[in-house]
Amino acid sequence: MKIKKLMSAAVITAAASLASTAHADCGTVQMGDFDWNSAKLHSAIAGYILENGYDCNVEVTTGSTLPIMTGLYNGDLDVVMEVWYDNIVDQFKPYEDKGVVKRIGVNTPDSGQGFYVDGPTARKHGITSVDDMLKPEIAMLFQDPENDSKGRMTSCISGWSCYTINLVKHHSYGLDQFYTNYDPGSSGALDAAIKGAFQKQQPIFTYYWEPTALMGMVDLVKLEEPAYEQGTWDAMMVVVNDIKANGVEQLVKVDATAYRDMELPVGINTRLEREEPAVADFMSHYTISSADLSKLLVHYLDPDQADGEAELTARHFLTTSSDWESWVPADVAQKVKDSL
Repeated sequence: MKIKKLMSAAVITAAASLASTAHADCGTVQMGDFDWNSAKLHSAIAGYILENGYDCNVEVTTGSTLPIMTGLYNGDLDVVMEVWYDNIVDQFKPYEDKGVVKRIGVNTPDSGQGFYVDGPTARKHGITSVDDMLKPEIAMLFQDPENDSKGRMTSCISGWSCYTINLVKHHSYGLDQFYTNYDPGSSGALDAAIKGAFQKQQPIFTYYWEPTALMGMVDLVKLEEPAYEQGTWDAMMVVVNDIKANGVEQLVKVDATAYRDMELPVGINTRLEREEPAVADFMSHYTISSADLSKLLVHYLDPDQADGEAELTARHFLTTSSDWESWVPADVAQKVKDSL
């Protein structure tokens, strides 16, 4: 697959038109990808099937949430394999209501995200909820090396919607009095911060999500927050979106709520469904269980495997599992198997 790095929505190239059947050359499919590992694997698996089963030319554009999703809304991208819908519902839904984009399938059925503390520290100090973090002596267990008057919560990347959500949550829960909402800069740096803390046997307070390979490797305890409630979430997202549009000066205190455990859909521009229905049908059947995805992520992050070789893990999955054969017609499955 040809892979591009996206710096802004303006530089996404226009997608080529697609042919009308699965068995003809379907032209170029423009996939939008993100800079975290599960998204990379979904894109690699789907991309391999498109290229080798449907004879598509697949171009992958990688970037952060906003420019990639803007590309999907604008029609510059055809498909995004991992849409964290709840985090971007206010941006996605208007285009969905207009019939421009569509959610199809459930690529991962039970994905979650939230605030975590390393297990040893949580058990030693009886930390089970965000309320337990609101003590100066607890905050100092997680002292920020760049601000010794506060603890550090290693948060999302600033280009991800969850960074601003976490900022609002910090203010709402009162965590901002005790902790910085630290942007690690990249998904790799976020993983490295967590791994490094465990290797050094140091406390860590962090945002993270699951399923991931890392969650299977380290002992992180998810902190309790107020139970997810749709109305509270919607009100919180009004503030989140105001900050995104007009700056952090718009930060105000509102009630906050936990992230909802999500079924992550595939997002497509509806042009794909009109012009290449067989490819869209494949996307609608694409799904990998959380347990299987975690295993694949462990394989992907194996230190003996070259960094970024998502296609190797895609081939491993397609070779060792037959689950994917139910996603596509038999002749397409056979072409993929012949290529492996």
